[in-house]
Amino acid sequence: MVDVYQLLPWLRKPHPVLVKNKKLFADFDQGRPLHEYTFVVCDTELTGLNKRRDEIISIGAVRIVNLQIELSQTFHQYIRPDNIDPNQATLVHRITPEELKTAPSMEEVLPEFIEFCGDALLVGHFVGIDMHFLGRAARKTLGGMLSNPSIDTMRLARGYAEAKCTDFYGNCDQAQSYDLDSLTTEFNLPRFKPHDALEDALQTAYLFLFLIKKFRHGGIRTLKELYLAGRIRGLMS
Repeated sequence: MVDVYQLLPWLRKPHPVLVKNKKLFADFDQGRPLHEYTFVVCDTELTGLNKRRDEIISIGAVRIVNLQIELSQTFHQYIRPDNIDPNQATLVHRITPEELKTAPSMEEVLPEFIEFCGDALLVGHFVGIDMHFLGRAARKTLGGMLSNPSIDTMRLARGYAEAKCTDFYGNCDQAQSYDLDSLTTEFNLPRFKPHDALEDALQTAYLFLFLIKKFRHGGIRTLKELYLAGRIRGLMS
């Protein structure tokens, strides 16, 4: 029998976890100091980058409280996709199809991840990709969208580079790389294993705190100032 909610997910009644999630941000205040917010730095591993066909196979996340990484508060889960290519011996993430066959489904994992996030702001490197796939999964399996605002460390890094430019006209080095590995090297940050959702989330967390420290030294104190600062427009979504 065809599941009408799979074909028409917008007809699905929102899952209680999404109803709760939405209420948490009903009166969201951007005017508080940055250290008063909780952040969840997250990363997703995907079967590919096709926004219509590919799926999330792993979610990793770590919580930041009072601008400090809480290593005791992490989330890491493999997810069984709807379609697994049996011809792929090992995916780029070093996750085998056999491992994914025994993993829980998105319907099981996503509510747990949303509960873990709570009222935190989501942080990621090129976070738009993560938010697209999380949003698509939420619509499909839970009947709605996540309400957590998100912050992109790649845009933060670009804003930081532009702020350091001495040329009034903003003629910065456009050849600079803003991928996570390059920025980790440039800023001499602790290095974690790549292509692992939790390790990449930890890598991004260190980058995020480094950049926040730099911006705070520049006079940005509140989330609203971070959002509205002209040199980092488009930072938050």
